[in-house]
Amino acid sequence: MMDVTVRGAGIFGLSIAWVCLKSGARVRVIDPNGIAAGSSGGIVGALAPHVPENWNSKKQFQFESLLLAEEFWAEVARVSGDDPGYARAGRVQPVPDDSALALARSRQVNAKELWCGEAAWTLTQSVDASWAVGSPTGWYIHDTLSARIHPRRACHALAKAITATGGEICLEGPDKGAVVWATGVAGLASLGADCPRTVGNGVKGQAALLRYDAGTQPQLFADTLHFVPHNDGTVAIGSTSERDYSEAAATDGQLDALIDRARHLIPALADAPVIERWAGVRPRSRSRAPMLGPWPDRPGHFVANGGFKIGFGVAPKVAEVTADLILQGRDEIPKGFEVGASF
Repeated sequence: MMDVTVRGAGIFGLSIAWVCLKSGARVRVIDPNGIAAGSSGGIVGALAPHVPENWNSKKQFQFESLLLAEEFWAEVARVSGDDPGYARAGRVQPVPDDSALALARSRQVNAKELWCGEAAWTLTQSVDASWAVGSPTGWYIHDTLSARIHPRRACHALAKAITATGGEICLEGPDKGAVVWATGVAGLASLGADCPRTVGNGVKGQAALLRYDAGTQPQLFADTLHFVPHNDGTVAIGSTSERDYSEAAATDGQLDALIDRARHLIPALADAPVIERWAGVRPRSRSRAPMLGPWPDRPGHFVANGGFKIGFGVAPKVAEVTADLILQGRDEIPKGFEVGASF
C-alpha cells in the first residue's frame, strides 16, 4: 500500500484523504490547528451551481461533483455515524426585472441540454409564501441541482469516517509517501514564494446562524445573500466578501448590516435569534478556479487549494481526481485547474 500524507484538515484535505483511504492507501492527515480550523469550519454550506450558459471545464467539473455529492456524503454518514447535513433540496431565486426574466428563460433551455436531464432550472410563479422573498416580476428561478450541507459538521463527520476506516489524523508528524498540500490561505502564500507573482489571496467572509426551523424548504438566494436551512432547526445567512481586513475571525458592523438585510428580505426571520456569528478567510486562486495537481519542482508533492466559495461543492470531484493522480497516475484534472496555470 502507498503512503499518503495530507497536510490540511479542511474540506479538500479530508475529502482527498477519505478517497485515498478507500482506494487502499495508508493515510495520515496532519493539521496543527485541528479539524476544520479555517474557512471549512463555516456555517453556510450553499452548494449551488454556476448558471447553465457559457459552459466551460470549471462549470462541468462542478456539475459532475454536485452529482457525486449525494452518494459521497451518504457513505460518510454511514461510516461515521454522524450527519453531515447534506440534502439536495434545491434553490429558489427571485427574478428582479424583465431583462433578468429573458435571461432566465434562455438558461432554462440551456439547462435541459447542459445538465443532461440530471437536474432542472425552471421558472415558476408558485412558491411557499412563508419561506420566500418578494419578486418584482412575480417569477422565481427554481433549480433542483443546488444542495446544502453543514460545513463544520461535514468536516467532523469526514474526520470520523477516516479514523473509523483506519486513517490517522494528528496535529503533527513527518511526511510519508506522497504529500498533499491542502492548507488554504497559508498554502497560497507558500506557493507564491516559488512564483514571481501572486498565485492567490484570502477573501474574508462573515455569516450568521439564526434559530429558525424552515424544515425541508429549499435554500434562497436574493440580493447577493444565501439563506440556507439546516436540518437542526437553524438557518444560515451569508456572506460578505472582504479583500481588506485586519482580523480574520472577527465579526463587525458588516455582519450586522447583513443580518438586517436578511430580516428585511424574509419577514419570517424578523424575530429569529442569532445564535452564532462567524468569520473566516477563504482561499481564492488568481484564476478563481481550484488549484490541483503536482507542485512544480517538488517531486511527490501535490496541491489542492483555492476552493474559495465552491470548495464544498467541488470537493467530491477534487478528491476523486487527486486520488486518481496520486495512486493511479491518471491525470484528469482540467487544464485550467493545474497549479502551473496560476504561476
